[in-house]
Amino acid sequence: MLGQGTWGMGENRSEFAAEVAALKFGLDLGMTLIDTAEMYGEGGAEMVVAEAISGRRDDVCLVSKVYPHNASQRDAVAACERSLKRLKTDRLDVYLLHWRGGVPLAETLEAFAALERAGKILDYGVSNFDTADMEEAAALPGGSTIAINQVLYNLVNRGIEWDLLPWCAGRGVPVMAYSPFASAPPAQTRLLGNPVLTSVATRRGTTPAQIALAWLLHQPGVVAIPKAVQTTHVRANRAAYDVKLTADELAALDRAFPPPRNKVPLAML
Repeated sequence: MLGQGTWGMGENRSEFAAEVAALKFGLDLGMTLIDTAEMYGEGGAEMVVAEAISGRRDDVCLVSKVYPHNASQRDAVAACERSLKRLKTDRLDVYLLHWRGGVPLAETLEAFAALERAGKILDYGVSNFDTADMEEAAALPGGSTIAINQVLYNLVNRGIEWDLLPWCAGRGVPVMAYSPFASAPPAQTRLLGNPVLTSVATRRGTTPAQIALAWLLHQPGVVAIPKAVQTTHVRANRAAYDVKLTADELAALDRAFPPPRNKVPLAML
């Protein structure tokens, strides 16, 4: 339920060692799912991950994502091969389409199925897909075995609860939540500075970020992938897993961050 994200990693060589150390520490703490993408640092994040998982690949659930413009039948296979080379591994546990682009979805699913048959990937999924996208994909050959949908989800971005989250839950498709602390500065300030959230955190002796992450982990069928580049933040994220919010605390957070009352467009970063 709690993994590690790598968005923003691999962009500055001077931070390489610290980023590797943070991911390794997360693995030591049991956060063995690592999510990355060819887009992150234009492959740089995948090289960070390769160093972090060296010697312990079999202990890791490794997820990467393909650019939409690389998602054709031929190009997706080549992109996956490049990711495998950067990651220094022979397979991905899950390979995702990062978001929808101009390539027909049926063609991408065909490429994913070919990669799965070849043993290059064990499962495949999608990212930034709304309910209509998921319905369209599910109706295509190979669409019924989509393993996961990675979307923006946190206390200030709860739109998926209206229909996407129930749709996925009804079909046994987990949701992987990125940006659990609302990465954009205005939204993050609104989240972590909220008086109800800070009050719950104070009573618990935790931080607002830990309560926000604990809330996310409380949601059924949801996997969270916070990014951390300092070991103190990694430890804090892991500690949030052990915070069990009460019914009263959950109700207070619902009042502070109301769930959607109607369909809203899928939020993306």
